[in-house]
Amino acid sequence: MKTALDCIHCFLRQALEAARFVTGDPRFHERVVREVIGTLGSLDFSRSPVVVAQIIHRRLRELTGQADPYRAAKVRFNRLALELLPALETEVRISADPMEMVVRLAIAGNLIDLGAGALDEDGVRRAIQVALSEPFVGSVAEFRDAVSRAERILYLADNAGEIVFDRLLIERLPAGCVTVAVRGGPVINDATVSDAYVAGLPGIAEVIDNGSDAPGTVLDDCSPAFRSIFEKADVVIAKGQGNFETLNDKPADVFFLFKVKCPVIASEVGLDVGTHVLKRSDWATVATGGDDHARI
Repeated sequence: MKTALDCIHCFLRQALEAARFVTGDPRFHERVVREVIGTLGSLDFSRSPVVVAQIIHRRLRELTGQADPYRAAKVRFNRLALELLPALETEVRISADPMEMVVRLAIAGNLIDLGAGALDEDGVRRAIQVALSEPFVGSVAEFRDAVSRAERILYLADNAGEIVFDRLLIERLPAGCVTVAVRGGPVINDATVSDAYVAGLPGIAEVIDNGSDAPGTVLDDCSPAFRSIFEKADVVIAKGQGNFETLNDKPADVFFLFKVKCPVIASEVGLDVGTHVLKRSDWATVATGGDDHARI
């Protein structure tokens, strides 16, 4: 199981990145990194990386004096995704299997994750262009069947920019059945309510926030309103590794859509780094008596 110790280098990189978003002063960069090193020294490294990241990014917001240090980057990637959207909508319409196409594009959008490393706009364009040729594991047929029978679907978004690609998939889900949840506060480049509005989601689904600023879904930290919706959902669609790490063992029928971005998660799911994954939760697999290797 992945722990915070596996992610120390990521936390330090994010600290420097956030500081550089605020100012070009190297002395300020050094001070922020030193402060974060001090904070890390007082934490339990056996804790979930998502929980530790939440603590670190709260401290980064204090140190930088910015409520959302990644805001400019989020705006930039939202704008890029919206520019790409019309052409992608055309590709979906002419596709032989539109559902498979939108699932693959939604997973390709998971590349837009500044928590996992540096990213530029050309990299996003290339990722979308090769979305259908990337290694892909998962049963679109099983996913299609589950969502077609669901009356209440909860869609857990991940990052800004990526949330625009999510729209292509959400539009293919049963109308009137979908609630989209975003983070309750800024953390890294994760999507919040304002990003959902930019993506045009309120016109096609109910949009809520989960009441938490963790870069995943830590149920104990989420609002009672969100937990109620989560518990009542027939199917949960969860984007990104952070949601996988925090929800895979929870008693809910969850389909995880993510790109494998680190060796620890690769080992846990038995797949290579870079693989695009559509995976049903371990709990749902056991509850339905299925073969997890067949599902993945």
